[in-house]
Amino acid sequence: MDPLDRAQVLLLCDLCKKAALQSHCELCHINLCKACVGEHLSDSCKRHNVVPYKHRTFAPYYPKCPNHTQKHCELYCEECDIPVCSTCISSGKHKGHDLSDALQNLSFKKKHLRLDLKLQGKVIFSTYKKIASNIKAEKADLEKHCEKLTTDVSKQGEVWHREIDIVVNKRKSDIAEIKTKGLNALDEKENEINQKISELEENITNLKEILDSDDVSLISTYNSRNAEFRNLPPKVNVSLPRFSSYQINTEQLHQMFGSLSALSITTDEHGYTMKTAEAVSCPPVKPLLDKPELIVTIDTGYRALYSVTCLSDEEIWTCGEDKIMKLYSLQGNLLKSIQTKSGNKPRDIAVTRSGDLVYTDSDTQTVNIVKNKQIQEVIRLRGWEPGCICSTSSGDLLITMYSDDEKHSKVVRYFGSAEKQSIQFDSKGYPLYSPSFFRSYISENRNLDICVADWGAGAVVVVNQAGKLRFRYTGHPSSNKRSFSPYGITTDSQCHILTADCYNDYIHILDQDGQFLRYIDSCDLKRIWSLCVDTTVVN
Repeated sequence: MDPLDRAQVLLLCDLCKKAALQSHCELCHINLCKACVGEHLSDSCKRHNVVPYKHRTFAPYYPKCPNHTQKHCELYCEECDIPVCSTCISSGKHKGHDLSDALQNLSFKKKHLRLDLKLQGKVIFSTYKKIASNIKAEKADLEKHCEKLTTDVSKQGEVWHREIDIVVNKRKSDIAEIKTKGLNALDEKENEINQKISELEENITNLKEILDSDDVSLISTYNSRNAEFRNLPPKVNVSLPRFSSYQINTEQLHQMFGSLSALSITTDEHGYTMKTAEAVSCPPVKPLLDKPELIVTIDTGYRALYSVTCLSDEEIWTCGEDKIMKLYSLQGNLLKSIQTKSGNKPRDIAVTRSGDLVYTDSDTQTVNIVKNKQIQEVIRLRGWEPGCICSTSSGDLLITMYSDDEKHSKVVRYFGSAEKQSIQFDSKGYPLYSPSFFRSYISENRNLDICVADWGAGAVVVVNQAGKLRFRYTGHPSSNKRSFSPYGITTDSQCHILTADCYNDYIHILDQDGQFLRYIDSCDLKRIWSLCVDTTVVN
């Protein structure tokens, strides 16, 4: 039996797709069952030539068989996914496989090829081009940004060079001043000695003249000056100044110069995106005073002073246990008084970048701002009470909050009245702050860290700008008093963190990584609550 006859039972009519084919139209190149031949011939517009399938004339567009050069592949093996000729089928390699007409399969595949071409040509290719264009733009942005960073680093280097030149010139000036003062003092001593030497020489000459003469009058009127001359001046001992240089700690030098965040390259559904964060730096660290100095004391009139915040290097806002907020000069003069809108005592106060006073009112669950002596409500909370507040370098407000049921606490960042960020849990889902959050003061460090004095937890909790926990400071083991009780907190231009240890009457000074540096404990401070750093130091 012809292998095509064996395969024919697997081939169906191209029209009805149900019955086995028996005939073939050599004009239309389609296979027909017995029932569909009549319907096909009813189209009188064409001169059809229908012949039995096995007597069909070879169509030149059937591909030649690669394995049997004298044969053409009229069928297609669906399982092997290749065109086959009658000899291929008779070999038994395709026994039991589904077979279809090669031209029909070719037409089907071309249809899919056209769809692939349309998809790849109009959609995928354009997407790749867009991604490539985006990468090119990102490369340009990276080069531009790195040039800016290089310029910033160079400027920082120039600042350091200027600062070093200032220090060197100051030391040279100090040496010149020491030299001048020393020489002047020695000149004065030298003049005194030379004067005595002149007097002594003159007296010796007089003595010789008296001895050489027989003048009884001169001899009898002579008065000895030995006692005067024996009273020798003290010996001059000069203690020469010394210059002590400090060994440079290279690692610390790098940290002081400024930090540089890492390059982040990510991909998303729209292509490649690249983020380069700005370098955040602190100025060169200035040495801390060996002994703190108490400059001024201001009597605010409050029985308990809750909060202080600097308006300038000469003016300071205060609030206490009553409804009045007071502005004082550093000379202790009362410059301004403002009563809260509700008549309640404010929980905390802060000064914005524009110099406006903001305060929290826990009783009304509001945050308010004072503009031109008018008080405006900025934020009203539901289910949460505001605690302490600080104004950030970007103009945002950071507010500590605790829930009405006093079981939860968080820090929330606002821009105006819009909430931008909520910080409540660490990376493992545990609360960052204790529920006893009412007395938790807050401050933003120069490196954009958020520092909270969590009195309830007995810890200073520091997170970065994104809200990720950096460290907790729970006091220093050298303290032999009561447990660590942080209340007020502030930071300075060196990224130092200062926190008030209320019950121990200490101020702890930490570096930006939470390492203890020293105490302030020698200014007779008692029950320290709030801290702030004046603008001269911050800037």
